[in-house]
Amino acid sequence: MSKTLVLGVGNLIQSDDGVGVHVVRRLQGRAGLPGDVEIVDGGTAGLGLLHCLEGVSRLIVVDAVEMDLAPGTLVRLAGGAVPSYLSLKLSPHQIGLPDLLFAAKLRDLYPQEVVIWGIQPGTVDTGLELSSAVTAHFDLLVNKVAGEVCRDGMSDPGDRNPKGDRNPSMTEEEMVCV
Repeated sequence: MSKTLVLGVGNLIQSDDGVGVHVVRRLQGRAGLPGDVEIVDGGTAGLGLLHCLEGVSRLIVVDAVEMDLAPGTLVRLAGGAVPSYLSLKLSPHQIGLPDLLFAAKLRDLYPQEVVIWGIQPGTVDTGLELSSAVTAHFDLLVNKVAGEVCRDGMSDPGDRNPKGDRNPSMTEEEMVCV
C-alpha cells in the first residue's frame, strides 16, 4: 500500500525557518485527511528521516524557501524543479534534505512524486515567533498543503466544500478532502 508523507522541516528557534514544522503541527490536528497520509515533524533531522520514506509514493515537503522573493511569498516546486532547488543548499536543514533524497535514491526509497511547498522567510534570526510577513500567509500555506494532500491528480479539492462545489472563500476548518 502506498502512502503520502507530509514532512515539515526547519529549525523552530530560527523564526521563519521553523515554518514547515509549524505547518505540519497544524495539519496533525486537522480532521478529514485521508487515512494513507502520514504527517511528520522532521525538524532538522536530515538523514535520520530515511526510514520515514519506506512505502511512500508521494512526499510533500513543507519548508522555508530562500528564493530571493518578497517575504511571505508561497512557492510550489515539483518535478525537475525539486533537484534544482535542492542543489542551492540555502540553509542547514536543506543540506540534510538533499542528502536524505539522495540516500533514498540509493536505497530505492525515492517517492514517485516529490513536491516542496514553501514560503519565503522574512527572517531566520534567533527567535521563536514567525515574522509578520510569514504569519500573514501562514493559513494560506496550510490550506495549500492540505489541498496538495487531498488532490486526486485531476483537481485541487482543497478549496471544495463537502459536496464537491468550488468555494474559494472557505475557512481552513471547512476544507475537506473530497
